[in-house]
Amino acid sequence: MGASMTMQKGTNVPVPAQVVQVELGWRTSPGAPDVDASALLLVSGKVRSDADFVFYNQPAHGSGAVRHDGKRTAGDTVTDTLVVDFAAMEPAIDQVVVVASTDGGTFGRVTGLYVRIVDSSSGSEIARFESADATVETAFILGELYLRQGAWKFRAVGQGYDTGLGGLATDFGISVDEPQQSPPPQQAPRPRPAQAPSSAPQAPPSPQAAPPAAPPAAPPVTQPVRLTKVTLTKEAPSVSLSKQGGTSGALRVNLNWEVRKQFKSWGAKLGRAVAMHADLDLDLCALYELTDGSKGVVQALGNAFGDLRRPPYIHLDGDDRTGALSTGENLTVNLDHKDRLRRVLIFVTIYEGARSFADLHATVTLQPQNGAAIDFSLDECTVPSTVCALALITNNGGDLTVQREARYLVPQRGVSPQRTIDAAYGWGMNWTPGRK
Repeated sequence: MGASMTMQKGTNVPVPAQVVQVELGWRTSPGAPDVDASALLLVSGKVRSDADFVFYNQPAHGSGAVRHDGKRTAGDTVTDTLVVDFAAMEPAIDQVVVVASTDGGTFGRVTGLYVRIVDSSSGSEIARFESADATVETAFILGELYLRQGAWKFRAVGQGYDTGLGGLATDFGISVDEPQQSPPPQQAPRPRPAQAPSSAPQAPPSPQAAPPAAPPAAPPVTQPVRLTKVTLTKEAPSVSLSKQGGTSGALRVNLNWEVRKQFKSWGAKLGRAVAMHADLDLDLCALYELTDGSKGVVQALGNAFGDLRRPPYIHLDGDDRTGALSTGENLTVNLDHKDRLRRVLIFVTIYEGARSFADLHATVTLQPQNGAAIDFSLDECTVPSTVCALALITNNGGDLTVQREARYLVPQRGVSPQRTIDAAYGWGMNWTPGRK
């Protein structure tokens, strides 16, 4: 299917690729809500358990067949991507429903919403469906990948809900835990998603039309899924991890960035800056202090990548030089040993490629293995800073508190970024020059 063609609602196309990216895209505009991509893995029209729901707080299916790959921004377009690996799909799964949901408004205020299926190996577009005419909807089934006679296909659906991601997920058998919301008043039953007709007349009827057979058992999930997202701001800069359910397992810290290429009135000077940014290397790092008083740093410099199973129970996942073109920089904290942590300061340094954070737009996400994601953006940098304190994690009587710092520091001449951040937060370590 050519990239210029767009599907009509109800039509389907074969998906011959083994691994595909399911990309949701939309245009940013003032007052428009954010949009999130998610997927439901179905057996005869229902999930087997809450584990069959892949979304921002549960970013990967246990089988590895579907994972949430995250958001990217390019100009005025934002994308949120899922990756589907058909070879890893469990034989029982016959349908993957692709969902878009809003955060902070309705789809009537979202422009340019589309979903497209891209062959991961070749990068070619297999299918594209553009959603228009939305009004009060807060969730959409944009399309579905479904198995028919041993082959996967994609169907454009375009079925809207005004009950949000929670209402849509509940209709497929997900148990949603939203304790802060009061139960909705009794209303007329909300519409079930209508199964779009197949364009192939000889195709058998959808399994949703008949009473579903008893689905096979899946591993139980101990608690209902939480759809809550936590965004830290200047006005509300901190949150308790235990209040978000993030008390055990791995806490993944992700830093993603993009370079703002603003050519207006900057002329040749900016041209040089953009050329430098092509080789931009940001390093995610962590200063730590344990309850026994020992202190240290986790960073790529000096290959101090840390360890999850032994002190400091923090590990840096390699060194990424691409930012938003890949998965950014990632660091993991083992919350199973949180009682050994006194405080952890997550920070980022510019190793090379830029003189400050001025042209960068960065987003920090803390994703507990259990519980709600915590995210925040960095403010615009107006000082010649090469080191930025991102978040401070503090142990308060066994509960870890995450505080948004977003604090740009300007090292004095001859003083390293690490020494600068140590001095600002009173860590009191001895520093020697390092290389990577």
